Amino acid sequence: MSQSLSEQCTPLKREYDSCFNSWFEGYLEPAVAASQNVEARAAYSKKKADEFQAKCGKVWEEYKACVQRAVRERGLDQLLAQAREENPLNEPPP
Repeated sequence: MSQSLSEQCTPLKREYDSCFNSWFEGYLEPAVAASQNVEARAAYSKKKADEFQAKCGKVWEEYKACVQRAVRERGLDQLLAQAREENPLNEPPP
């Protein structure tokens, strides 16, 4: 696993990566099976989203806050704002 933007964020990144990878392993195969039925897919997606939030949500929020702080400290927030202004992504590509 790679380092985070900030050295202080790397332990949180490793914890989040580990949590996400563990959750994602259990998501893939059943997701394919559930994808054949719209109702089953919706129910499965909701269940997995709730599971993710319960298992990884707290560490994700902590890691995200740490990275956002590092972005501000390095002045990258201004560059990101400029990039978003110049190239807005209003809708996902088709």
